[in-house]
Amino acid sequence: MTKQAWFIALGVLMLATEAFAAEELKGWLEWVHEVEMRVLENGVVDEVLVSAGQHVTKGDLLLRMDQREAQARLLEAKARVARARVETEKAGRDLTRSQELFDRGLIAIEELKDAELQQLAASAEEEAAKAAEATAQVALEHTELRAPFDGIVVSRKVWNGAVIYKTIQQEPLIVIAPDDQMLARALVTAGTLRRFKPGQPARIKINGAMRDGRVYSLGVQAVRVELEGAVYYLDIIFDRRPNELLRPSETVQIVLP
Repeated sequence: MTKQAWFIALGVLMLATEAFAAEELKGWLEWVHEVEMRVLENGVVDEVLVSAGQHVTKGDLLLRMDQREAQARLLEAKARVARARVETEKAGRDLTRSQELFDRGLIAIEELKDAELQQLAASAEEEAAKAAEATAQVALEHTELRAPFDGIVVSRKVWNGAVIYKTIQQEPLIVIAPDDQMLARALVTAGTLRRFKPGQPARIKINGAMRDGRVYSLGVQAVRVELEGAVYYLDIIFDRRPNELLRPSETVQIVLP
């Protein structure tokens, strides 16, 4: 055998060995995680602005409750702050006059102390009014659901006019998931898990095309126990391409080195 033929044969053998060493698993797609969203205030749903499968951007309004009562409470709290600010300013002027009169010897020390106490009480009332305003503002914000990140609406289980009681919400109103990345998940034995660590490279075959990914998580608790032994989840994370339509439960092939 010539030297050139020997190198060709060696290369073929190495490729065959590499292909033999690679392990191909059947898997399926999953979201990296899902977020279940519920409102934190009782009331009636005024408007739902999204549907399942719709892509949303962080901060987008998803749902709005009837806000009239919450807005009225906020206006009342703002008015209380305005009144308290006026009283604080008045108490400050009274204290200044009392100090001037005391310095001139026209009033007793007790009257000056009373003016100081009134000024402190007015300042405390203003701070309490500001706290009430902040609470009312939060309550108003709780009548809305907004997207916490860019993603996709996985499910919508609420409609206009629905009456919501925050203490008995059994199901989430809206579920969203980030869709810039997805998981390829497979069931593997403990022996296979021991070969990998989070962050190691892996490849996923989707619709015949190979994609680069990395090991995302290794199962800790067994999914089930079969005759061959316990099986666990192995998750590979990869980036979704722009405008690529992928859905959970789609079957894929995971190629492990």
